[in-house]
Amino acid sequence: MDAPRSPAAHSGPVSTTGGRRWGATDVLPAVVLLLVAVPGTFGAGRFGPDSGRPSDALALMLVGAAAVALLWRRRLSLVVLGVVSVLTSAYLILGYPFGPILLAYMAAVYSVARHQPLRRAVPAAVVSLVVVLAHVIVGDGQEPGRAGLVAGSAWAVVPFAIGVTVRNSAEAADRAHAAAVRQGVDSERLRVAQEVHDVVGHGLAAIKMQADVALHLMDRDPAQANRALHAISESSGEALRDLRGTLAAVRGGADAPREPGPGLDRLGELCERMEASGLIVTLTVPERPPRVAGPVDVAAYRVVQESLTNVLKHARERVAHVNVGHRDGHLLVRVSSPVPPDAPTEITPGLGIPGMRERVTALGGAFRAGAAHGMFEVEAVIPTGELP
Repeated sequence: MDAPRSPAAHSGPVSTTGGRRWGATDVLPAVVLLLVAVPGTFGAGRFGPDSGRPSDALALMLVGAAAVALLWRRRLSLVVLGVVSVLTSAYLILGYPFGPILLAYMAAVYSVARHQPLRRAVPAAVVSLVVVLAHVIVGDGQEPGRAGLVAGSAWAVVPFAIGVTVRNSAEAADRAHAAAVRQGVDSERLRVAQEVHDVVGHGLAAIKMQADVALHLMDRDPAQANRALHAISESSGEALRDLRGTLAAVRGGADAPREPGPGLDRLGELCERMEASGLIVTLTVPERPPRVAGPVDVAAYRVVQESLTNVLKHARERVAHVNVGHRDGHLLVRVSSPVPPDAPTEITPGLGIPGMRERVTALGGAFRAGAAHGMFEVEAVIPTGELP
């Protein structure tokens, strides 16, 4: 019988009447039945409890034809069931003993249940069973009467039930696979959206601040305004490079430009850019920073970047303290900034803090953001996945 197939995601039974090539599962049942047809048919006639009509060339022809018909059992399952049912019925009506031809009939019933919807499979199986059981009425079958009908029904009911079970299991597996693929695609879209948000949001916040400074000092202090415009150029260039690196990683092309990825070793550059945008940043890092896994390195950088961007956009006092530490196999990242006493305590809804929390928790870490003791703190504790 067939092993469950895993075609592309689908929501219903798969049609098998296309131009597909024969495979081992198509040919093997027919070959096996042909190999056992001759000894099995003659053995049933000689050693069966009620031999009936002796097996002869006609019996072998009927069994062989039924076996060959199984080659099309997946492509034309309904037709094959009809052909095998007629051959089996003729074999039994002629009084030949039960033998391998019943295996062919059971395989044909299974194939209909496996490859056809129930609205077609059930009527086809019932009609085929009536045809096969005709020998009980018109022939000298070995099991006449009610007992023969009950025993004969098992030839169809058992393989039909197995076929339906296998088909349902295969369809459930396909649906689960399709759902997993959709979930993976959605997760990747969210990841890319978060990366773009972090890169573009950080760059635009810095550019806006510098543009405001340039506009304010354009007439009063042209030199300072010129430095602000120069900072705008650097910030926009850095944002574009980060964006290109993010998109190149998404595309995964071999020829895509490769920019240095964000990480703890670039925190100094990040703080310098933020200072050029008007933010006072104090950075504290260990003398020997831990070697962490790539995703942890990126997550820590993005937490600091988004936190400083939020300070630049929302804080009244543009001062931030960045502390990076390492303890007990965990990377500790804390970004804090002063909060005025009259500042609201609720966090403004947005993508920044939820995005940071999702990054950290996805790596098995803990995340906290909120005001306490006159400071707004963002704290992330992430398992390092430390490299040797």
